[in-house]
Amino acid sequence: MSSEFVHLHNHTDYSLLDAAQSVEMLCDRVEELKMDTIAITEHGNLFSMIPFYKHAIKKGIKPIIGCELYVAMESHKKKERIPGKGLGYHHLVLLVQNELGYRNLMKLVSIGYLNGFYYKPRVDKELLKRYNQGLIATSGCLKGEINEYAYLGEYENAKKAAIEYSEIFPDRFFLEVQDHNISEEKATHPIIKKLSHELNLPMVATNDCHYAKCEHWEAHDILFCLGTQKKRDDTNRLSYEPEQFYIKSQDEMHQKFSSFPGAIENTRKIADMCDFKIPMGKLHLPRFPIPKEYKTDDPDKYLRIICEKNIIIKYNNVNSKVINRLNFELNVIKKMGFAGYFLIVMDFIDYAKANDIPVGPGRGSAVGSIVSYVTGITDIDPLRYNLLFERFLNPDRISMPDIDIDFCIEGRQSVIDYIKTRYGDESVSQIITFGRMKAKSVLRDVGRVLDMPYDQVDRIAKLIPDDLKITLDKAFKKNKEFSEIKNIDQTHENLIEYSRILEGLNRHASVHAAGVVIAPGDLTNYIPLYKSASTGDVTSQVDMNGLEDLGLLKMDFLGLRTLTVIDKTEKMILKNHNIKIDIENLELNDEKTYKLFSKGQTVGIFQFESGGMREHLKNLQPSCLEDLIAMNALYRPGPMENIPEFINRKKGV
Repeated sequence: MSSEFVHLHNHTDYSLLDAAQSVEMLCDRVEELKMDTIAITEHGNLFSMIPFYKHAIKKGIKPIIGCELYVAMESHKKKERIPGKGLGYHHLVLLVQNELGYRNLMKLVSIGYLNGFYYKPRVDKELLKRYNQGLIATSGCLKGEINEYAYLGEYENAKKAAIEYSEIFPDRFFLEVQDHNISEEKATHPIIKKLSHELNLPMVATNDCHYAKCEHWEAHDILFCLGTQKKRDDTNRLSYEPEQFYIKSQDEMHQKFSSFPGAIENTRKIADMCDFKIPMGKLHLPRFPIPKEYKTDDPDKYLRIICEKNIIIKYNNVNSKVINRLNFELNVIKKMGFAGYFLIVMDFIDYAKANDIPVGPGRGSAVGSIVSYVTGITDIDPLRYNLLFERFLNPDRISMPDIDIDFCIEGRQSVIDYIKTRYGDESVSQIITFGRMKAKSVLRDVGRVLDMPYDQVDRIAKLIPDDLKITLDKAFKKNKEFSEIKNIDQTHENLIEYSRILEGLNRHASVHAAGVVIAPGDLTNYIPLYKSASTGDVTSQVDMNGLEDLGLLKMDFLGLRTLTVIDKTEKMILKNHNIKIDIENLELNDEKTYKLFSKGQTVGIFQFESGGMREHLKNLQPSCLEDLIAMNALYRPGPMENIPEFINRKKGV
């Protein structure tokens, strides 16, 4: 049975520092309330789009994609204050009805960041006229244009705005009415009702949800202070009645809006008007430009030509084992539709090598591929080391290939610039990532807002064990002193309670250190884009995992300082000693090198420089490359406990 009321105005922690609930908390609360549909409407962005959609589907809840936009009073390109109107923008909620609306919303939020950013990512009404199709609009909160005029008692201006929006969104515009026990909101209600009656515009009831449960309001207040850089006891900070901004039940919403005809029922009507599923699972690879002299536009044929040409260079003896492995891999690649992927990677690696930009020999599962080896993507012969191709690509587990590529840290950007030139600047972007409020940092943030002495909070934070996966709850179990902190006094109890609610929420957006996405055309046809106000960097609004869900090509371009050091060392040796070092063809059985490893003298050697690794090397006394390979594989969480046994086996114990 469908729920009569649907929450259509909701924020999560992807509305950065303005909502104290995660996507999971939102969906779990909706499931608990036995509601069957939920919308997401972050402030100006679509950051949460993919995780929200996936989690809602997992819970059996219908997801509606939306956004609370900032609409400039004048042109979105005008970036200056408007006399008497401050920053000059209003809020407007848009909800996706269908695929066209989805694409239009992605265009709008991208333009807001790329061209309209002035304190907020803004669009304007001309853009709304251009990209309105497939979208339902609601008039927003008190910051909405109609509600603001209504609060000010300016009926004619409110009426003019309502008519304008109803013309932009014909039969798709609703007057939003909210009631959070705020006097300014209540002042708008008579005017909203009058507009609805006079203009025959439907009303819709919403609750501007920023946290899941009523009892989380204080934690949200702390978060809000953090976002506005205020102390909680600051008498000059923005204040309102925040305990009403939680996910209310159907009964609560019926009681609130019983005097607004149709406002509850229209939430269901809107939900039924929205029927869109985010397309996932289909690959969107950019088309590699095959040179004309090869007289084919088939990437599989061209990849085979390249492999057969290079295999006689890589292997002195091209025997049946080599041929069979190559044919097997090429058939799998063809079946999975990934030939273009290999050609794209091969091409930019060729560019890097041709322009004297050091490239790593390969890492991860990609080195198990003979196609990677003969195309120059990796420099490690998988047959020599019995490496498995199936760890890299497996027809039974359809997923995009994942090749991490190391570049000299000084040349990495040149390779990215080459890709932008090759496939079009509008088709290439770096990838967004989100910094979270982890156990130690959330304590420090909350302590600062509570105006607790820094050294006191710092001491408490240092009681938490140094573990990448540590949480506050795990820390309570591991450290008795830390578990007793909440019992000191009310302030310390608040510190722990608020921190537990806020732990794990997104704190800020930044650029992924290595990730790059390439689309077969304008990126905004596939994903929304984000532009950092502080750095000017343009990234996707979708993170690495979401891009994979959408079938877009993402790659890790890792800037590795070790490659830069090796490159400069080679050049210094040539300059000072007139000796040319061929780093690609070094002897792998040099006795002096293994003696250095056996002494633990490996500071500066990638993945062998930590104190723990050096101690294990001293015990192991490695004598061949295979010893180093094994140690590198073992030195990670889980397998580490097998290191002593491996060393004993090496010694014959």
